[in-house]
Amino acid sequence: MARTDFKDSVMSRVIHQVENVFLLGIAFFTVVAMCQEVYAIVLGIKVALKDLLLMFIYVEVLGMVGVYYDSKKIPIVLPLFIAITALSRLVILQGKDQPPLNLLFESGAILILALACVVINYRQPSADEHTDRSDVVELERE
Repeated sequence: MARTDFKDSVMSRVIHQVENVFLLGIAFFTVVAMCQEVYAIVLGIKVALKDLLLMFIYVEVLGMVGVYYDSKKIPIVLPLFIAITALSRLVILQGKDQPPLNLLFESGAILILALACVVINYRQPSADEHTDRSDVVELERE
């Protein structure tokens, strides 16, 4: 039986190391993409709202990687914030030639995601949770 525990332990460590490598890759490529965006803005000598929202998405992705390294957990609200920002950027980028129904669907999706964030932040922690919810809420405010 000790042999099985050893194999599980080794497999778990391998999986965590692969996970760390990919998270570092995500952080690295996010920084590269951010630098490319800054370079394009400098070359164009013009900053648009869509550029700022894209930079904000990059910052949120880096923040999510940082939160994971600090706490080994990703609060579900962080990906929801990224989705809200991405949908907002999509609404801004779409031209006036899009059907108005698309705008309604996209804004409805933003509203649903925002409501999900509110529900998650104000839910009562279950008896199973051993962590204090105040640390998760504090991370989401930063």
